Amino acid sequence: MISVAEALDHLFALADPLPVETVDLRAAAGRVLAQDVFATRTQPPFDASSMDGYALKSVEADLHAQFKVVGEAAAGHGWDGTLGAGQTVRIFTGAPVPAGADRVVIQENVTRTGDLITITDDSDTKSNIRPAGIDFFEGTDMSAPRRLYPGDVALLASMNVARVPVAKRPVVALISTGDELVMPGEDPAPDQIMASNTFGLAAKLDALGAEARILPIARDNVASLRTVLGLARGADLVVTIGGASVGDHDLVAGVSAEMGMDQSFYKVAMRPGKPLMAGRLNGTPMVGLPGNPVSAMVCGTVFLAPMLRAMMGLPATPAPQVRRTLSAPLGANGPRAHYMRAIVQGDSVADAGAQDSSLLSVLACANALIVRPPHDPARATGEVVDVILLDNS
Repeated sequence: MISVAEALDHLFALADPLPVETVDLRAAAGRVLAQDVFATRTQPPFDASSMDGYALKSVEADLHAQFKVVGEAAAGHGWDGTLGAGQTVRIFTGAPVPAGADRVVIQENVTRTGDLITITDDSDTKSNIRPAGIDFFEGTDMSAPRRLYPGDVALLASMNVARVPVAKRPVVALISTGDELVMPGEDPAPDQIMASNTFGLAAKLDALGAEARILPIARDNVASLRTVLGLARGADLVVTIGGASVGDHDLVAGVSAEMGMDQSFYKVAMRPGKPLMAGRLNGTPMVGLPGNPVSAMVCGTVFLAPMLRAMMGLPATPAPQVRRTLSAPLGANGPRAHYMRAIVQGDSVADAGAQDSSLLSVLACANALIVRPPHDPARATGEVVDVILLDNS
């Protein structure tokens, strides 16, 4: 068996970088920016009013001073003249500040009679003007790689970037294996269960920016497994679930080897998730996950998510960890790293109860994994531990 860190190194070596494609800005959210992009204009492109009020010269803005209103400026409709002495322009938020003005007195601090205003309150000494370029200037870059969140998309729109170079969405073929499985909605026989792993993993991978494709269930015979593996042709990553161990009905390693798989490793010193396998199937990265539902989902967090991020051009780093304080004690850990389903509340964490790798009900209640290194001693309430926050945290 190899360590989790060694397994990740092997997986990152398999994480082939994906090609770049250009998409419309509307489709860029959640994608990974693959090349630097640059603003094509300054924002704001002019000195803009940040308040509704009156634009005037600050040297004239004395209490009880009077000004003649000579025009109006609104967002999208500037005033073209130049202010003279004793003149003001009615101005609204977002409008260009007229030439000659360097202050906006808010409307609450004046009284107006016809075309004359009088300053009645001089306590607001701010200019109430946003200078041109206070947000960014023409040529300002958004650097790659980065995953594009809604705020990034809004910034790109403001930068006048309508087409965005992003990493191709990785196509992931998901294959569940086993005679005991049926698809949700079907009628299982008394000795069958529902195929849950592919659906949970597909949701996780789609959220990461991948395009997960659920292939038909591969039955426990060579012909079926060969057929379904053949259907994965063209995917950027092939993920099998179950059948990667060494039992009589565990066929994935043997069949994939016959089909040309070059295995990188098999078995990781962790729980849940020990019977993990990876390599290349005719050049395509392939990962064989354990069949227990929780094992598959934990391996999706610990291994598949970092691997996919690396394929999309993001840094090849493990799942991020944070530190949290135990609100309940933990017993000593054994010789394998343990990823315990846990519940984080504020700055505290406690295990989520039974850690059996078949209990999806426990995983669904958990919002974190406590990371226990091999031979970690018993931990008391109040000690600090490493935690991986799950997607629902």
